[in-house]
Amino acid sequence: MICALGSAVCFGTASVLQAIAARATAPGTGSGVDPALLLRAVRQWRYIAGLGLDGLGFVLQIIALRSIPIYAVGAALAASLAVTAVVSARLLRVRLSGVEWGAVGVVCAGLAMLGLASGEEGDTGGSTTLQYAMLGVAVGVLLLGAVAGRLPDRGRALALGLGAGFGFGVVEVAVRLIDEVSLGALVTNPATYALLVGGGAAFLLLTSALQRGSVTTATAGMVIGETVGPALVGVVWLGDRTREGLGWLAVLGFVVAVAGALALARFGEAGVGEAGVEGAR
Repeated sequence: MICALGSAVCFGTASVLQAIAARATAPGTGSGVDPALLLRAVRQWRYIAGLGLDGLGFVLQIIALRSIPIYAVGAALAASLAVTAVVSARLLRVRLSGVEWGAVGVVCAGLAMLGLASGEEGDTGGSTTLQYAMLGVAVGVLLLGAVAGRLPDRGRALALGLGAGFGFGVVEVAVRLIDEVSLGALVTNPATYALLVGGGAAFLLLTSALQRGSVTTATAGMVIGETVGPALVGVVWLGDRTREGLGWLAVLGFVVAVAGALALARFGEAGVGEAGVEGAR
């Protein structure tokens, strides 16, 4: 759980840096997902620093996913929005209302309940069918991004956010489906490609969401996409369980943590408007 929380700190701080870089990057000519946006964004040192934190967060996420249930890790990752809110208040001088500080406290309370109730990760191995299913979902995320530009502004933001969340959710499940890390086993395991495609697609959609459209809507969609689905997969197909008699506390903690994160959805854009970008340069 410590690794899961450390991952949330890394991801939440990275979001602030990447949001500034994405907003400071010249937009493309289209309205949808722009693959060249990543190439332009990596010229910003803040985006590179954010990627470094994302890399560290991913390592901590892998450790957590190999030790505790997916539902606990997913809720902790959703709590990265609380980290983003606090970092934004500190570095970008974004004022948090009393309700938003309360939402940060709610997230922490939900995570505390999850920490008390979580058991060990399930010992049920993922089937080959589930591995290919995750690869199919990852490809679906790419297709979703391809059509997002044809949607109205609000619909586009929600589609990008959900797509990014599904992509990150694929990564969470795929990590559990990779049992052997030898080169031969990785090459022949569909979950490896699901992880790569899902993670890459999620980064692309999230970067696009940070630059254009309603990022608040996109972030709310991302939180839902990366928590609910993977948690169900972990419980139903991978054998994730809670401590004896504490299933109710785990469910309550999960709902409370995710609800608190959704209340902080506007910080998916790190509170960075035009003035915030100019002031951070």
